[in-house]
Amino acid sequence: MKVKELRQLSDGELLEKEKGLGEELFNLRFQHATGQLENVMRIPQVKRDMARVKTILKEKALNKGK
Repeated sequence: MKVKELRQLSDGELLEKEKGLGEELFNLRFQHATGQLENVMRIPQVKRDMARVKTILKEKALNKGK
């Protein structure tokens, strides 16, 4: 997901996105462990998206404190 798109989301939407990505990452790791995952490159993509969401949430929290 693009950073510009993520910055336009509200805090609640970002939290939902983070929760969804966490669940997806869990499922991907489970599939990988059982040998059912076809696209193993999806795991780092999801991890990067999750890091982007967390970074934007942190930035918004810091900006609210000012």
